[in-house]
Amino acid sequence: MSRVSRATFSSSDARTLVVGIVLVLLLGGCQGGPTPSEPPSATSTTTAPPASSATMPAASATSSSSAAYKPADANGKAQNVPVPVMPELAKENSKAGLEAFIGYYYAVANYASETGDITELEALSDPACGVCTSLNRAPLDSYRDGRWMVGGRVRIPTIEMQWDPTETSHLAKVQLLQDEISYYNADGTMGRPADKATNDAFVFVASYQSAWKLVDTGVIR
Repeated sequence: MSRVSRATFSSSDARTLVVGIVLVLLLGGCQGGPTPSEPPSATSTTTAPPASSATMPAASATSSSSAAYKPADANGKAQNVPVPVMPELAKENSKAGLEAFIGYYYAVANYASETGDITELEALSDPACGVCTSLNRAPLDSYRDGRWMVGGRVRIPTIEMQWDPTETSHLAKVQLLQDEISYYNADGTMGRPADKATNDAFVFVASYQSAWKLVDTGVIR
């Protein structure tokens, strides 16, 4: 997904958020939560992966066309991008279900980055979460007026869950590896300067509301 303004959390914040954010969310959603910071520079800040982690399951994908998938390159946009399919496990209100949902969310984010289609990505977040909305809408600018982007695919090597079965909202720390991104104008010329590859740890807070919804997120500094 495109580089966007992100709320930031310190390591100590991440440890205490599981109580603090849950209380805020139960009282009124994301309003009054962290405000997105200024967009990061092209130089990446590398964050160490969580100490305790689990490998994330991958979401499956289907293609709406029999034509072969072609990733974006300097000559044009991606073609026949497979559409992620939500695993049945990701619909389950459980620790494993949330892990599967996180994997699906970022698979959909990758799809949005390759196509500029954010319809499903927006549906996975609580509309009250302003940070989530900023993240979800970031690909729109990269595809406005015929523009496109190359790269930016996100991978999730590890995740650390903080699960309390008595709560309705749960916090995870997710390691995100994102490939370098290049930007192109409609005429094929280079757009804004490329963004370097990043290795960040994110807080991912989700609530089960008959289905999982992302309700808060931010990079841990």
